[in-house]
Order: sequence, then C-alpha cells, then structure tokens
Amino acid sequence: MKLKATLLAMLLAISGCGFHGLYSVSLPGGADLGAHPYHVTVVFDNVLDLVPQSAVKVNDVTVGKVESISLDGWKAKVKLAVNGDVHLPANSTAQLGQTSLLGEKYVALVAPTKGGTGVLRDGATVTSSGRGVEVEEVLSALSLLLNGGGITQLQTINRELANALQGREGSLRNLLTQLRTFIGGLDDQRDEIVRALTSVNRLAATLARQRKVLTTALDKIPPALKVLADERKDLTKMLTSLQALGKVGVRVIEGSKEATVADLKALQPTLTNLAAAGSALPNSLELLVTYPFPKNVVNDIKGDYTNLYITADLDLHDVLDNLLKGPNTTLSPSESTTPSAAATSTPTSSSSTAPKAPAPDSPAPKPKKTAPVQKLQPGDVPLLPTIPGLSPVLSQILAGVGG
Repeated sequence: MKLKATLLAMLLAISGCGFHGLYSVSLPGGADLGAHPYHVTVVFDNVLDLVPQSAVKVNDVTVGKVESISLDGWKAKVKLAVNGDVHLPANSTAQLGQTSLLGEKYVALVAPTKGGTGVLRDGATVTSSGRGVEVEEVLSALSLLLNGGGITQLQTINRELANALQGREGSLRNLLTQLRTFIGGLDDQRDEIVRALTSVNRLAATLARQRKVLTTALDKIPPALKVLADERKDLTKMLTSLQALGKVGVRVIEGSKEATVADLKALQPTLTNLAAAGSALPNSLELLVTYPFPKNVVNDIKGDYTNLYITADLDLHDVLDNLLKGPNTTLSPSESTTPSAAATSTPTSSSSTAPKAPAPDSPAPKPKKTAPVQKLQPGDVPLLPTIPGLSPVLSQILAGVGG
C-alpha cells in the first residue's frame, strides 16, 4: 500500500512539472558550466530534433548546454549556457552537429580561422552558419538514385564518354594542362579582375545617375549626324584642300630650310652680344624712361625744386621753312621780323644782357646771300627734301591746312 502511494506521488510530481519541467531537471554527467557561466543566443532556420539539455561543443569538447528553445516568428531561438572559462571571439558562429550517424544533435560554436575580433560575452547573439546533412536526406537521395533514378543513365554516360575520348587521350591531357594554366592565370589576376569588376560597377552606377543626360544626348545626336551627312561634300572638299595646303607648306618649309638656318646663324652673334650685355641693357632701358635726367634725379631733388626753361616754336610755317631751307640757309631781313622769329627764350639768370655792338676797329661782316623764299599760299604743297617716309606725311598735313 505504501509503494502504491509513493508511485502515485511521483506520477503527480512529474505531471505537475510538465514536459519542459522534466527537461529542466539536471542530469548526472552533464556539462561543467563552472561558477560563472555566460549565456548567448543563436537563431536557426531549422533546429531539426535538437532538444534542451543537448550539449554545446567547441572543437568537439563539451563546454555548455542548451537551456531553452523557443519560436521567434519563423525562426528558432536557442539559448545556450557556456562555461565562463571558455573565451571565444565575438564574431564566432554556431551550427548544428550530430555525434554519430544515429547519434544526438548538439550545437557547435566555431571560431573564425582568421580575423577574430573582440570577446564573446554574456547576452550576445551568435550568427548561425547552417547545419549538416541529415541521414534521412542521404538515404532519400540514395533511394532515388537506386530505384531507376540514375544508375542506368550513369552507365550510358560513362560508355559514351569512353567512346568519345578513345584515341584522344593526348589531346584531352593537353586540354586539361591548358585549362589548368588558364585557371592559374585567372587566379593570379584575381585582384585585378575584382578591381575591374568594381570599376565596372562604379561606371554602371555613374551611367545610371546620368541617364537623363545620356537620353538627351542620344536624342540630339541624330540631328547632328544628319547635319554632318548633309555637309559631307563640303567637309570632304575642305579636307582635300587642307591636304593640298599641307603639301604646299611642306614644300615651302623644305625650300626655305637653308635660308631659315642661315638667318638663325646670322642672328646668333646678336643674341650672343645681348647675352654678353648682361644687366647693361635693362639699366639703359631704365635710364631711357627718365631721359634727359639721371634715374636718381628724383631722389636727389626730393623736397626741393629745379628750374627748366624750354623754348618751343610750334608755328607750322616756320617749321616748314626750316625743313625747306636746310641747316645752311639764313632768314631774310623781312622774315626776321615775323612774330615767330622774334620769340626768345626766357633768361635763365639775372646776369643776361643785350647783345653787344661790334667794335669800331673790327671789319664789317659781309652780307650772306640768301636764297629767295617762296611764300606759301593756302592749298600749295611745297617740294620737300628727299627724306624717306617724310614727304607723304607732310603733304597730307599741308593739304589739310590748305583746306
């Protein structure tokens, strides 16, 4: 009677705990979680027949257990408890594994082979990398192959392939060698190929952004091509004339080559002397700006003043008379009384006096013969001295004065 009561109490306890309560019971021989385990979460697309209390392994070593499995939308959320002494990178992944062909499932935490960053900590979420192939899937594929699915076809393919390659073993071997060389070359140029594809991607993106501009350009190109087609004869004629001009230019250059070389050789002494002049030429040009004064005269008289007396006879008739008569002719007595002849310069000092009369004993000067001076009438153009480039200019001035 007591045994029945004990069994009934055990059944009631089990039924009260429920299915999940039974999985929460610690089993002997489980994983050692240590004093301070940390918890991580993995989201799988399909957990197959994984159950709580399943092992969590790193490199086939049990380091934790599956605490709970819950449904999050169409995903399975698996919460793991891992021994606190196990340190994994933060970018580690998780996958489902199986202990043997018919063994139980477990969760394997896999650290990256290179590029591990950070440390996996409590509350982190680990990315799932998939699962392995199930035995059921292998048997299903094998049954499809054996039950008329592919054995007969494989035998036919093998026989036809042997017939096709019979007597061509050398060519096939050469083909495989060239194929290996080609694949090796592609592998060596992998970075360049990736760079080229990246550049093509950027180009495609740029073209996509400039789609409106390209559409407008394509719309305007046909009228432009029509204009070029209509002007084809004129363009051809222009290019033919340009070709003839090029030939003439070549002949001119070839004909004047020696003269050009001679001119350059003749110019060489001048350039040599200019180079030898050094700074003298720039100094002379600097003095030319301040002529007739030295270049330092402004600094010398700064804060003071200087006197300059200039007499300028701008009477046009007097200028023409001087040009006509030359330097050896003198003015007649009648001309010396003209207002222009009577102009005198301003005295430069207070000591200037009137001209002295000749001494009584000195002989009287002989009168010089003067050439008759032709009086100019309005509209007359006098004969000017032979000065290249001067007569035409003065003729135009006189014609303007006469008019």
